[in-house]
Amino acid sequence: MNKILKLVVDNTTNEKDKKHFFEKNELKIILDLYAKMVSQGSWKDYGLSISSKQVGFSVFKNSAENAMYKICKNFKPSNKNLKYLITDSKGKIYKNSNSLEVLLKSTNWKKL
Repeated sequence: MNKILKLVVDNTTNEKDKKHFFEKNELKIILDLYAKMVSQGSWKDYGLSISSKQVGFSVFKNSAENAMYKICKNFKPSNKNLKYLITDSKGKIYKNSNSLEVLLKSTNWKKL
């Protein structure tokens, strides 16, 4: 029995099938901040949550507790300033911006 194999050169998918996540440069910015905060002893662990509406990077002081903060990226924000958010474990928005880098650099993590 002959099997026909096809080489797929252009494997782009439509928007409906697209997986949502942080882009490479966004994840680098978040992980650089995470490394800095771990070295200061402020953060101990992290977790990722992914849905079709948003992706979140949760930060833990202790892995047995609830997340202290969640850095979120909304895929379809109702307002351009709601694209990136910092929320607490219950979803209360502390800060928001349309730029991840500005959001993270302008946040005073010790006072948050």
